[in-house]
Amino acid sequence: MNVPRGDGRLSHDLDPQDQGPKDACGVFGVWAPGEEVAKLTFFGLYALQHRGQESAGIAVSDGSKILVFKDMGLVSQVFDESSLGSLTGHIAVGHARYSTTGASTWENAQPTFRATGHGSIALGHNGNLVNTAELADLAAGLPGSRPQRNRAPVTNDTDLVTALLAGQTGENGEPLTVEQAAPLVLPRVKGAYSFVFMDETTLYAARDPQGIRPLVLGRLERGWVVASETAALDIVGASLVREIEPGELIAVDGDGLRATRFAEARPRTCVFEHVYLARPDTYISGRNVYLSRVEMGRRLAGEAPADADLVIPTPESGTPAAIGYAEASGIPYGSGLVKNAYVGRTFIQPSQTIRQLGIRLKLNPLKEVIRGKRLVVVDDSIVRGNTQRALVRMLREAGAAEVHIRISSPPIKWPCFFGIDFATRAELIANGLSVEEIGTSLGADSLSYISLDAMVEATTIDKPNLCRACFDGSYPMELPDPAVLGKDVLEKPDGGTRPLLATGPGAADALRRL
Repeated sequence: MNVPRGDGRLSHDLDPQDQGPKDACGVFGVWAPGEEVAKLTFFGLYALQHRGQESAGIAVSDGSKILVFKDMGLVSQVFDESSLGSLTGHIAVGHARYSTTGASTWENAQPTFRATGHGSIALGHNGNLVNTAELADLAAGLPGSRPQRNRAPVTNDTDLVTALLAGQTGENGEPLTVEQAAPLVLPRVKGAYSFVFMDETTLYAARDPQGIRPLVLGRLERGWVVASETAALDIVGASLVREIEPGELIAVDGDGLRATRFAEARPRTCVFEHVYLARPDTYISGRNVYLSRVEMGRRLAGEAPADADLVIPTPESGTPAAIGYAEASGIPYGSGLVKNAYVGRTFIQPSQTIRQLGIRLKLNPLKEVIRGKRLVVVDDSIVRGNTQRALVRMLREAGAAEVHIRISSPPIKWPCFFGIDFATRAELIANGLSVEEIGTSLGADSLSYISLDAMVEATTIDKPNLCRACFDGSYPMELPDPAVLGKDVLEKPDGGTRPLLATGPGAADALRRL
């Protein structure tokens, strides 16, 4: 059953004009008899809060029933001792959401829940699917004998997959178990997905054949854990066993752990996880993210030197690259900006006066450090440019003599359909403007980006094994027509229509009109 809390109001960014890259979601699952699995999941989600700040939820099973508790807001806002104490069992699935398909509403919060012919299923999803309209057609065709809620309208891609897993039947019309249904459903699902799901007795995890979003397996003394990032394993005291392989399905129950393959692996891990999305203390493909970011800064210094007095980061995402830039350039590193660690998402709308202060709610300059200095400001990316424009203005008002912006990723020119909610292609500042023109627009004395090859080399992962579509338009899979790729495709009147598969290697050309 689902337990709603609050009135379903949406949370709002304190700076609504700051349209930077929005994180992918965070998922966590645990099978551990004798443990307080809800609290383990709470702390796992707490470690993954950076991946989704709109809503949070936890599902638990005691072996006979599943209970789901979810609400809008941060993990610490949604759960307290009382709510966690009511979630008893030995299996749990948790989710922290940023919406990429379906609006930011309580109904779309996860884990999603569905009845099956053998019990029920709860599922959390990190990623974004590209054949949502096709899956909607499949879900609409589920046998009429299934319970009505299995055929209810859905408004997000996660609930579509949940409905398909719940409603599968065998040749004789008998309902299949979740474990029987998964190898039939997962090969039909296209896009980026790291699923963590459960029925009453078993914990499951599955990763798309490209492995676009991270998913790892960990071991507790008395159980197993799956999580979006290794940092979440550290928080709950689990040891890393390995990454869940692309195209792999994991099942854990009283009989132990089983691993099967439902698709051939074709690795294309998201390079933006290394640039920005993942925590710096996380490991992806055996590589520590912090080390990748420091190396990006070193290479950026070699490609784009500056005559300056001080290197400062845009905290916190620009900090490792700024350290690397300072090391390689010989320019001193300093902290020129103070970040308010408690500004995240809130239910309180700022007044117009506060709204106009914009970035100062999150960052404030150290005037004594900045005054009279020629600054190199290192950041991870530029999307629309609103944040950097306000930052340059703030630094000049604080007395900076020069402001040179250095970016540890290449210009973002293409939309992401795999779990990062960038602005639309028309809104991306790198489209239609040269690097020099972008720098002028931001008010900077100079602007430089790292090259694509240098960024890739910093990860130590082979370029063909990385998804870099947002930088070069080379998408890792065939994409449907842009008309059925939108965030609200399931909430449009014609959202259930069959997609037109019109793109392939030339996908980028079809997307130029976005």
